[in-house]
Amino acid sequence: MPYVVAEPCIGVKDKACMTVCPVDCIYEAEEQVFIDPDQCIDCGLCEPECPVSAIFVDTDVPDNWKSFIEKNKVEAQKLAAG
Repeated sequence: MPYVVAEPCIGVKDKACMTVCPVDCIYEAEEQVFIDPDQCIDCGLCEPECPVSAIFVDTDVPDNWKSFIEKNKVEAQKLAAG
């Protein structure tokens, strides 16, 4: 199950999660970072690094942030493509 970056990241964009990701599947956008679910290996190293608890396993994303599951996929893949 891939991880998802949700709303608490907006405006914070700490990037500690990017540093620990062994497969570089976390991409930086203007307001937040996004995880590409197709590249994520579900290692979980990113989750404890987030200072605002914005990272969730996709099945554990709170209901009010479920839209971020698709948003991570779309935005991360767009960023990865350049």
